Amino acid sequence: MLLFEKEKIYGDKILAVNDKDSKVTYDQLDAFSGELYSKVGGKRLIFILCENTIESLFGYLGCLKTGIVPLMLESRIHSSLLNSLIGEYHPAFLYVPENCIEKAEDSEVIWKSGSYCLCRRNEKLLPALYSELSLLLTTSGSTGSPKLVRQSSVNIETNGRSIASYLEIDANERPITTLPMNYTYGLSIINSHVLMGCTLLITKYGVLEPEFWNFARKKRASSLAGVPYTYQILKRIGFMEMDLPDLKTMTQAGGKLPTSLHKEFALYAKRTNRKFIVMYGQTEATARMGYLPADKSLEKCGSMGIAIPGGRFWLEDEQGNEIIEPDSPGELVYQGKNVTLGYACCIDDLIKPDERRGVLHTGDIASRDSEGYYYITGRKKRFIKVYGSRVNLDEVERLLKEQYEGFNFACVGTDDNLTIYTDCSSPDAGKEILDYLYRVTGIGRAAAVRYRNKIPKNESGKTLYQELETTTDNRMECK
Repeated sequence: MLLFEKEKIYGDKILAVNDKDSKVTYDQLDAFSGELYSKVGGKRLIFILCENTIESLFGYLGCLKTGIVPLMLESRIHSSLLNSLIGEYHPAFLYVPENCIEKAEDSEVIWKSGSYCLCRRNEKLLPALYSELSLLLTTSGSTGSPKLVRQSSVNIETNGRSIASYLEIDANERPITTLPMNYTYGLSIINSHVLMGCTLLITKYGVLEPEFWNFARKKRASSLAGVPYTYQILKRIGFMEMDLPDLKTMTQAGGKLPTSLHKEFALYAKRTNRKFIVMYGQTEATARMGYLPADKSLEKCGSMGIAIPGGRFWLEDEQGNEIIEPDSPGELVYQGKNVTLGYACCIDDLIKPDERRGVLHTGDIASRDSEGYYYITGRKKRFIKVYGSRVNLDEVERLLKEQYEGFNFACVGTDDNLTIYTDCSSPDAGKEILDYLYRVTGIGRAAAVRYRNKIPKNESGKTLYQELETTTDNRMECK
Protein backbone atom coordinates (compact mmCIF):
# COMPACT_ATOMS: atom_id res chain seq x y z
CA MET A 1 0.00 0.00 0.00
CA LEU A 2 1.35 3.43 -0.98
CA LEU A 3 0.43 4.73 2.48
CA PHE A 4 3.65 3.06 3.64
CA GLU A 5 5.87 3.71 0.62
CA LYS A 6 8.21 5.98 2.61
CA GLU A 7 8.27 3.82 5.73
CA LYS A 8 11.86 2.70 5.14
CA ILE A 9 12.89 6.37 4.97
CA TYR A 10 11.12 7.10 8.26
CA GLY A 11 12.78 4.06 9.83
CA ASP A 12 13.66 4.79 13.45
CA LYS A 13 11.51 7.91 13.62
CA ILE A 14 8.89 7.83 16.38
CA LEU A 15 5.52 6.75 14.96
CA ALA A 16 3.56 7.10 18.19
CA VAL A 17 3.97 7.99 21.85
CA ASN A 18 1.37 7.38 24.54
CA ASP A 19 0.53 9.13 27.81
CA LYS A 20 2.73 6.64 29.72
CA ASP A 21 5.68 7.80 27.61
CA SER A 22 5.94 4.52 25.69
CA LYS A 23 7.29 5.08 22.17
CA VAL A 24 7.27 3.01 18.99
CA THR A 25 9.02 3.60 15.67
CA TYR A 26 8.08 3.04 12.06
CA ASP A 27 10.61 0.17 12.00
CA GLN A 28 8.80 -1.49 14.91
CA LEU A 29 5.52 -1.24 12.99
CA ASP A 30 7.20 -3.05 10.10
CA ALA A 31 8.34 -5.88 12.41
CA PHE A 32 4.91 -6.13 14.05
CA SER A 33 3.20 -6.28 10.65
CA GLY A 34 5.38 -9.18 9.53
CA GLU A 35 4.61 -11.17 12.65
CA LEU A 36 0.90 -10.41 12.45
CA TYR A 37 0.79 -11.64 8.86
CA SER A 38 2.64 -14.84 9.75
CA LYS A 39 0.05 -15.58 12.46
CA VAL A 40 -2.99 -14.78 10.29
CA GLY A 41 -1.59 -16.46 7.19
CA GLY A 42 -2.95 -14.33 4.37
CA LYS A 43 -5.82 -12.11 3.31
CA ARG A 44 -8.34 -12.91 6.02
CA LEU A 45 -11.15 -11.04 7.77
CA ILE A 46 -10.33 -9.87 11.30
CA PHE A 47 -12.42 -7.90 13.79
CA ILE A 48 -10.42 -5.30 15.75
CA LEU A 49 -11.90 -3.99 19.00
CA CYS A 50 -10.38 -0.52 19.02
CA GLU A 51 -9.00 1.70 21.76
CA ASN A 52 -6.74 4.73 21.54
CA THR A 53 -3.64 2.69 22.35
CA ILE A 54 -0.42 1.86 20.53
CA GLU A 55 -1.43 -1.82 20.29
CA SER A 56 -4.71 -0.92 18.60
CA LEU A 57 -2.89 1.45 16.24
CA PHE A 58 -0.40 -1.29 15.32
CA GLY A 59 -3.23 -3.76 14.69
CA TYR A 60 -4.95 -1.38 12.27
CA LEU A 61 -1.82 -0.28 10.41
CA GLY A 62 -0.43 -3.82 10.39
CA CYS A 63 -3.55 -5.03 8.60
CA LEU A 64 -3.37 -2.25 6.01
CA LYS A 65 0.32 -3.02 5.36
CA THR A 66 -0.17 -6.72 4.80
CA GLY A 67 -3.58 -6.95 3.11
CA ILE A 68 -5.44 -8.43 6.08
CA VAL A 69 -8.96 -6.94 6.08
CA PRO A 70 -10.06 -5.45 9.43
CA LEU A 71 -13.52 -4.48 10.59
CA MET A 72 -12.96 -1.69 13.11
CA LEU A 73 -15.27 -1.79 16.14
CA GLU A 74 -15.41 0.11 19.44
CA SER A 75 -13.89 -2.04 22.23
CA ARG A 76 -16.93 -1.29 24.39
CA ILE A 77 -19.32 -2.73 21.84
CA HIS A 78 -22.07 -4.71 23.56
CA SER A 79 -21.48 -8.48 23.34
CA SER A 80 -24.87 -9.08 21.72
CA LEU A 81 -24.08 -6.61 18.92
CA LEU A 82 -20.60 -8.08 18.41
CA ASN A 83 -21.96 -11.63 18.27
CA SER A 84 -24.56 -10.55 15.74
CA LEU A 85 -21.82 -9.19 13.47
CA ILE A 86 -19.70 -12.32 13.98
CA GLY A 87 -22.70 -14.47 13.08
CA GLU A 88 -23.19 -12.46 9.88
CA TYR A 89 -19.59 -12.15 8.63
CA HIS A 90 -17.66 -15.09 10.19
CA PRO A 91 -14.24 -13.48 10.81
CA ALA A 92 -11.23 -15.79 11.04
CA PHE A 93 -9.65 -13.76 13.86
CA LEU A 94 -10.39 -11.23 16.59
CA TYR A 95 -7.80 -8.75 17.82
CA VAL A 96 -8.95 -7.55 21.23
CA PRO A 97 -7.69 -5.88 24.41
CA GLU A 98 -6.97 -8.31 27.27
CA ASN A 99 -9.70 -6.66 29.34
CA CYS A 100 -12.24 -7.56 26.62
CA ILE A 101 -11.14 -11.16 26.17
CA GLU A 102 -14.49 -12.47 27.40
CA LYS A 103 -16.01 -11.10 24.19
CA ALA A 104 -13.83 -13.43 22.11
CA GLU A 105 -16.11 -16.45 22.45
CA ASP A 106 -15.23 -19.74 20.73
CA SER A 107 -11.71 -18.44 20.12
CA GLU A 108 -8.15 -19.39 21.02
CA VAL A 109 -5.50 -16.83 21.95
CA ILE A 110 -2.55 -17.53 19.66
CA TRP A 111 -0.48 -14.37 20.15
CA LYS A 112 -0.15 -11.48 22.56
CA SER A 113 1.26 -8.07 21.75
CA GLY A 114 1.36 -5.78 24.74
CA SER A 115 -2.18 -5.43 26.07
CA TYR A 116 -3.81 -7.00 22.98
CA CYS A 117 -4.57 -10.61 22.07
CA LEU A 118 -4.90 -12.17 18.63
CA CYS A 119 -7.63 -14.80 18.86
CA ARG A 120 -8.18 -17.46 16.22
CA ARG A 121 -11.82 -18.43 15.83
CA ASN A 122 -13.04 -21.96 15.24
CA GLU A 123 -14.69 -20.85 12.02
CA LYS A 124 -15.40 -23.12 9.05
CA LEU A 125 -17.36 -20.62 6.92
CA LEU A 126 -14.72 -18.05 5.96
CA PRO A 127 -15.78 -15.20 3.65
CA ALA A 128 -14.38 -14.73 0.16
CA LEU A 129 -12.79 -11.27 -0.04
CA TYR A 130 -12.56 -8.99 -3.08
CA SER A 131 -8.93 -8.48 -4.07
CA GLU A 132 -9.09 -4.68 -3.63
CA LEU A 133 -10.96 -4.76 -0.29
CA SER A 134 -8.76 -3.28 2.47
CA LEU A 135 -11.01 -2.07 5.30
CA LEU A 136 -14.54 -2.37 6.68
CA LEU A 137 -16.30 0.26 8.79
CA THR A 138 -19.80 0.33 10.20
CA THR A 139 -22.33 2.79 8.82
CA SER A 140 -24.05 3.13 12.18
CA GLY A 141 -21.77 1.46 14.68
CA SER A 142 -23.77 2.32 17.79
CA THR A 143 -26.72 0.16 16.78
CA GLY A 144 -24.74 -2.84 15.59
CA SER A 145 -26.19 -2.68 12.07
CA PRO A 146 -24.75 -5.38 9.79
CA LYS A 147 -24.45 -2.77 7.03
CA LEU A 148 -20.75 -2.04 6.44
CA VAL A 149 -18.80 0.26 4.13
CA ARG A 150 -16.21 -1.45 1.94
CA GLN A 151 -13.02 0.59 1.45
CA SER A 152 -10.13 -0.14 -0.91
CA SER A 153 -6.44 0.69 -0.62
CA VAL A 154 -6.88 3.29 -3.39
CA ASN A 155 -9.69 4.94 -1.38
CA ILE A 156 -7.51 5.16 1.73
CA GLU A 157 -4.35 6.30 -0.05
CA THR A 158 -5.95 9.00 -2.20
CA ASN A 159 -8.01 10.43 0.66
CA GLY A 160 -5.00 10.44 2.99
CA ARG A 161 -2.88 12.23 0.39
CA SER A 162 -5.60 14.79 -0.32
CA ILE A 163 -6.08 15.57 3.38
CA ALA A 164 -2.33 15.91 3.88
CA SER A 165 -2.28 18.35 0.95
CA TYR A 166 -5.04 20.76 2.00
CA LEU A 167 -4.07 20.66 5.70
CA GLU A 168 -0.42 21.23 4.69
CA ILE A 169 0.76 18.38 6.92
CA ASP A 170 4.50 17.90 7.19
CA ALA A 171 6.68 15.48 9.17
CA ASN A 172 6.78 17.84 12.16
CA GLU A 173 3.05 17.63 12.91
CA ARG A 174 2.04 15.95 16.17
CA PRO A 175 -1.73 15.27 16.23
CA ILE A 176 -3.34 14.12 19.47
CA THR A 177 -6.13 11.53 19.53
CA THR A 178 -9.54 12.92 20.40
CA LEU A 179 -11.62 10.51 18.29
CA PRO A 180 -12.03 6.71 18.31
CA MET A 181 -10.16 4.56 15.79
CA ASN A 182 -13.32 2.85 14.58
CA TYR A 183 -14.63 6.25 13.44
CA THR A 184 -13.77 7.31 9.90
CA TYR A 185 -12.69 10.81 11.04
CA GLY A 186 -10.29 9.32 13.57
CA LEU A 187 -8.80 6.98 10.97
CA SER A 188 -8.38 9.80 8.46
CA ILE A 189 -6.15 11.61 10.95
CA ILE A 190 -4.04 8.50 11.40
CA ASN A 191 -3.78 7.81 7.66
CA SER A 192 -2.87 11.33 6.56
CA HIS A 193 -0.22 11.77 9.26
CA VAL A 194 1.38 8.31 8.88
CA LEU A 195 1.66 9.06 5.16
CA MET A 196 3.84 12.07 6.03
CA GLY A 197 5.94 10.34 8.70
CA CYS A 198 4.48 12.22 11.67
CA THR A 199 4.43 11.27 15.34
CA LEU A 200 0.96 10.47 16.72
CA LEU A 201 0.13 11.31 20.33
CA ILE A 202 -2.05 8.46 21.61
CA THR A 203 -4.23 8.72 24.71
CA LYS A 204 -7.47 7.30 26.08
CA TYR A 205 -8.02 10.46 28.12
CA GLY A 206 -10.70 12.83 26.87
CA VAL A 207 -10.82 16.62 26.65
CA LEU A 208 -12.73 16.85 29.95
CA GLU A 209 -9.79 15.33 31.84
CA PRO A 210 -6.76 17.36 33.03
CA GLU A 211 -4.47 14.46 32.04
CA PHE A 212 -5.37 15.01 28.39
CA TRP A 213 -4.19 18.62 28.45
CA ASN A 214 -1.08 17.79 30.49
CA PHE A 215 -0.16 15.21 27.86
CA ALA A 216 -0.93 17.64 25.01
CA ARG A 217 1.35 20.30 26.51
CA LYS A 218 4.14 17.91 27.49
CA LYS A 219 4.29 16.26 24.06
CA ARG A 220 3.71 19.50 22.15
CA ALA A 221 0.49 18.58 20.32
CA SER A 222 0.25 20.63 17.13
CA SER A 223 -3.28 19.77 16.03
CA LEU A 224 -6.64 18.97 17.58
CA ALA A 225 -9.70 17.42 15.92
CA GLY A 226 -13.30 17.37 17.07
CA VAL A 227 -16.95 16.84 16.22
CA PRO A 228 -19.52 19.56 17.07
CA TYR A 229 -19.98 18.15 20.58
CA THR A 230 -16.21 18.37 21.16
CA TYR A 231 -16.22 22.07 20.37
CA GLN A 232 -19.20 22.67 22.64
CA ILE A 233 -17.20 21.07 25.46
CA LEU A 234 -14.05 23.04 24.59
CA LYS A 235 -15.95 26.29 24.88
CA ARG A 236 -17.45 25.21 28.21
CA ILE A 237 -14.11 24.24 29.81
CA GLY A 238 -12.33 27.46 28.88
CA PHE A 239 -10.20 26.14 26.02
CA MET A 240 -9.76 29.61 24.54
CA GLU A 241 -7.90 30.73 27.67
CA MET A 242 -5.58 27.69 27.81
CA ASP A 243 -1.83 27.92 27.32
CA LEU A 244 -1.13 25.65 24.34
CA PRO A 245 1.93 27.17 22.67
CA ASP A 246 2.46 24.38 20.12
CA LEU A 247 -1.11 24.11 18.87
CA LYS A 248 -1.34 25.26 15.25
CA THR A 249 -4.40 23.62 13.71
CA MET A 250 -7.95 22.77 14.78
CA THR A 251 -10.21 20.72 12.51
CA GLN A 252 -13.93 19.98 12.79
CA ALA A 253 -16.13 17.40 11.06
CA GLY A 254 -18.80 14.88 12.03
CA GLY A 255 -21.80 17.15 11.58
CA LYS A 256 -22.65 20.79 11.06
CA LEU A 257 -21.24 23.13 13.69
CA PRO A 258 -23.69 25.79 14.89
CA THR A 259 -22.86 28.98 13.00
CA SER A 260 -22.34 30.99 16.20
CA LEU A 261 -19.83 28.44 17.50
CA HIS A 262 -18.13 28.27 14.12
CA LYS A 263 -17.66 32.03 14.27
CA GLU A 264 -16.32 31.97 17.83
CA PHE A 265 -13.61 29.45 17.00
CA ALA A 266 -12.78 31.15 13.71
CA LEU A 267 -12.27 34.43 15.59
CA TYR A 268 -10.20 32.64 18.23
CA ALA A 269 -8.00 31.10 15.52
CA LYS A 270 -7.51 34.48 13.84
CA ARG A 271 -6.69 36.14 17.16
CA THR A 272 -4.12 33.48 18.12
CA ASN A 273 -2.63 32.99 14.64
CA ARG A 274 -3.95 29.44 14.33
CA LYS A 275 -5.91 27.62 11.60
CA PHE A 276 -9.51 26.51 12.12
CA ILE A 277 -10.71 24.24 9.32
CA VAL A 278 -14.27 22.94 9.02
CA MET A 279 -14.57 19.78 6.95
CA TYR A 280 -17.28 17.59 5.43
CA GLY A 281 -17.25 13.85 4.85
CA GLN A 282 -18.85 10.44 5.12
CA THR A 283 -17.61 6.91 5.67
CA GLU A 284 -18.88 6.18 2.14
CA ALA A 285 -16.22 8.58 0.81
CA THR A 286 -13.48 7.04 3.02
CA ALA A 287 -13.53 10.20 5.15
CA ARG A 288 -13.27 13.70 3.70
CA MET A 289 -15.02 15.20 0.68
CA GLY A 290 -14.99 18.93 1.43
CA TYR A 291 -13.19 21.53 3.50
CA LEU A 292 -13.43 25.24 4.22
CA PRO A 293 -9.99 26.84 3.86
CA ALA A 294 -8.82 28.50 7.05
CA ASP A 295 -8.60 31.93 5.40
CA LYS A 296 -12.31 31.67 4.49
CA SER A 297 -13.46 30.52 7.93
CA LEU A 298 -14.97 33.90 8.87
CA GLU A 299 -16.02 35.12 5.44
CA LYS A 300 -17.90 31.86 4.68
CA CYS A 301 -19.00 31.10 8.22
CA GLY A 302 -21.51 28.21 8.21
CA SER A 303 -20.21 26.74 4.95
CA MET A 304 -18.73 23.24 4.65
CA GLY A 305 -16.52 24.61 1.89
CA ILE A 306 -15.30 23.26 -1.42
CA ALA A 307 -14.28 19.85 -2.72
CA ILE A 308 -10.97 18.41 -1.54
CA PRO A 309 -8.06 18.17 -4.03
CA GLY A 310 -8.91 15.49 -6.59
CA GLY A 311 -12.64 15.64 -5.88
CA ARG A 312 -15.66 17.37 -7.42
CA PHE A 313 -19.07 18.45 -6.10
CA TRP A 314 -22.32 19.23 -7.88
CA LEU A 315 -26.01 19.49 -6.99
CA GLU A 316 -28.92 17.53 -8.49
CA ASP A 317 -32.65 18.15 -8.41
CA GLU A 318 -35.24 15.42 -7.71
CA GLN A 319 -35.17 14.34 -11.36
CA GLY A 320 -31.39 13.87 -11.29
CA ASN A 321 -30.62 16.99 -13.33
CA GLU A 322 -27.60 19.10 -12.39
CA ILE A 323 -28.45 22.43 -10.78
CA ILE A 324 -26.39 25.20 -12.34
CA GLU A 325 -27.76 28.41 -10.80
CA PRO A 326 -26.42 29.50 -7.37
CA ASP A 327 -28.39 29.44 -4.11
CA SER A 328 -30.71 26.65 -5.33
CA PRO A 329 -30.97 23.61 -3.03
CA GLY A 330 -30.44 20.07 -4.26
CA GLU A 331 -28.82 16.78 -3.33
CA LEU A 332 -25.06 17.05 -2.95
CA VAL A 333 -23.19 14.64 -5.23
CA TYR A 334 -19.44 13.94 -5.03
CA GLN A 335 -16.97 12.36 -7.42
CA GLY A 336 -13.45 11.22 -6.51
CA LYS A 337 -11.16 8.22 -6.12
CA ASN A 338 -11.93 8.17 -2.39
CA VAL A 339 -15.56 7.13 -3.04
CA THR A 340 -15.71 3.63 -1.57
CA LEU A 341 -16.59 0.32 -3.22
CA GLY A 342 -20.12 0.11 -1.82
CA TYR A 343 -21.91 -1.54 1.09
CA ALA A 344 -21.84 -5.01 2.56
CA CYS A 345 -24.97 -6.29 4.30
CA CYS A 346 -23.98 -9.97 4.54
CA ILE A 347 -20.99 -12.28 4.12
CA ASP A 348 -21.60 -12.76 0.37
CA ASP A 349 -21.18 -9.01 -0.25
CA LEU A 350 -17.49 -9.07 0.73
CA ILE A 351 -16.52 -10.46 -2.68
CA LYS A 352 -18.34 -7.71 -4.59
CA PRO A 353 -16.25 -5.37 -6.80
CA ASP A 354 -16.50 -1.58 -7.01
CA GLU A 355 -20.21 -0.71 -7.30
CA ARG A 356 -20.03 3.09 -7.05
CA ARG A 357 -17.37 3.79 -9.66
CA GLY A 358 -16.24 6.97 -7.99
CA VAL A 359 -19.63 8.73 -7.59
CA LEU A 360 -21.52 9.19 -4.32
CA HIS A 361 -24.99 10.65 -3.83
CA THR A 362 -24.51 11.93 -0.29
CA GLY A 363 -28.14 12.16 0.82
CA ASP A 364 -27.46 15.69 2.08
CA ILE A 365 -29.33 18.69 0.74
CA ALA A 366 -27.06 21.67 0.06
CA SER A 367 -26.90 24.98 -1.77
CA ARG A 368 -23.93 26.60 -3.51
CA ASP A 369 -23.20 30.31 -3.44
CA SER A 370 -22.01 32.36 -6.41
CA GLU A 371 -18.36 31.75 -5.48
CA GLY A 372 -18.72 27.97 -5.39
CA TYR A 373 -18.92 27.38 -1.62
CA TYR A 374 -21.40 24.79 -0.39
CA TYR A 375 -23.78 24.99 2.57
CA ILE A 376 -25.57 21.95 4.01
CA THR A 377 -29.24 22.79 4.54
CA GLY A 378 -30.81 19.43 5.40
CA ARG A 379 -30.77 15.67 4.97
CA LYS A 380 -32.53 13.41 2.54
CA LYS A 381 -31.88 10.26 4.59
CA ARG A 382 -33.05 9.20 8.03
CA PHE A 383 -29.94 9.58 10.11
CA ILE A 384 -28.64 12.07 12.66
CA LYS A 385 -25.28 12.70 14.27
CA VAL A 386 -24.99 11.98 18.00
CA TYR A 387 -21.76 13.41 19.42
CA GLY A 388 -20.28 13.14 15.93
CA SER A 389 -21.22 9.50 15.27
CA ARG A 390 -23.86 8.77 12.66
CA VAL A 391 -26.98 7.10 14.05
CA ASN A 392 -29.50 5.54 11.68
CA LEU A 393 -32.96 6.24 13.08
CA ASP A 394 -34.40 3.13 11.44
CA GLU A 395 -31.74 1.01 13.13
CA VAL A 396 -32.62 2.45 16.55
CA GLU A 397 -36.25 1.55 15.89
CA ARG A 398 -35.22 -1.98 14.92
CA LEU A 399 -33.23 -2.44 18.14
CA LEU A 400 -36.09 -1.21 20.31
CA LYS A 401 -38.71 -3.32 18.54
CA GLU A 402 -36.56 -6.43 19.00
CA GLN A 403 -35.98 -5.67 22.68
CA TYR A 404 -39.59 -4.68 23.48
CA GLU A 405 -41.60 -7.11 21.39
CA GLY A 406 -45.22 -6.14 20.85
CA PHE A 407 -44.69 -2.39 21.15
CA ASN A 408 -44.29 0.21 18.43
CA PHE A 409 -41.50 2.78 18.19
CA ALA A 410 -40.82 5.75 15.95
CA CYS A 411 -37.61 7.77 16.09
CA VAL A 412 -37.03 11.31 14.88
CA GLY A 413 -34.47 13.94 15.76
CA THR A 414 -31.80 16.43 14.95
CA ASP A 415 -28.09 16.22 15.67
CA ASP A 416 -27.43 15.40 19.35
CA ASN A 417 -31.18 15.24 19.99
CA LEU A 418 -32.98 11.92 19.47
CA THR A 419 -36.71 11.64 20.27
CA ILE A 420 -38.29 8.20 20.65
CA TYR A 421 -42.08 7.86 20.43
CA THR A 422 -43.64 4.67 21.77
CA ASP A 423 -47.05 3.21 22.57
CA CYS A 424 -45.58 1.44 25.62
CA SER A 425 -47.42 3.08 28.51
CA SER A 426 -45.67 1.46 31.48
CA PRO A 427 -44.81 4.15 34.10
CA ASP A 428 -41.12 3.19 34.00
CA ALA A 429 -40.95 2.57 30.24
CA GLY A 430 -39.13 5.81 29.43
CA LYS A 431 -36.32 5.20 31.91
CA GLU A 432 -36.01 1.53 30.94
CA ILE A 433 -35.78 2.40 27.24
CA LEU A 434 -33.10 5.04 27.77
CA ASP A 435 -31.14 2.77 30.13
CA TYR A 436 -31.25 0.00 27.54
CA LEU A 437 -30.17 2.30 24.71
CA TYR A 438 -27.29 3.67 26.75
CA ARG A 439 -26.15 0.23 27.87
CA VAL A 440 -26.21 -1.25 24.39
CA THR A 441 -25.35 1.71 22.15
CA GLY A 442 -24.09 4.56 24.33
CA ILE A 443 -26.57 7.03 22.80
CA GLY A 444 -29.26 7.01 25.50
CA ARG A 445 -28.04 10.23 27.08
CA ALA A 446 -28.84 12.17 23.93
CA ALA A 447 -32.42 10.89 23.76
CA ALA A 448 -35.90 11.58 25.09
CA VAL A 449 -38.87 9.19 25.21
CA ARG A 450 -42.47 10.33 24.63
CA TYR A 451 -45.69 8.34 24.86
CA ARG A 452 -48.30 8.14 22.09
CA ASN A 453 -51.44 6.08 22.35
CA LYS A 454 -50.92 5.05 18.75
CA ILE A 455 -48.00 5.52 16.37
CA PRO A 456 -49.50 7.09 13.21
CA LYS A 457 -49.14 4.95 10.08
CA ASN A 458 -50.47 5.02 6.52
CA GLU A 459 -52.47 2.27 4.82
CA SER A 460 -49.36 0.32 3.90
CA GLY A 461 -48.11 0.41 7.50
CA LYS A 462 -45.40 3.03 7.05
CA THR A 463 -44.89 5.44 9.93
CA LEU A 464 -46.13 9.00 9.34
CA TYR A 465 -43.26 10.81 11.01
CA GLN A 466 -44.59 14.28 10.24
CA GLU A 467 -47.68 13.57 12.39
CA LEU A 468 -45.82 12.35 15.47
CA GLU A 469 -45.80 15.63 17.38
CA THR A 470 -49.35 16.71 16.59
CA THR A 471 -51.20 14.77 19.32
CA THR A 472 -48.56 13.66 21.80
CA ASP A 473 -49.89 12.30 25.09
CA ASN A 474 -47.55 13.79 27.66
CA ARG A 475 -48.45 11.39 30.43
CA MET A 476 -44.99 9.98 29.97
CA GLU A 477 -41.94 11.96 29.00
CA CYS A 478 -38.44 10.92 30.00
CA LYS A 479 -35.10 12.53 29.20
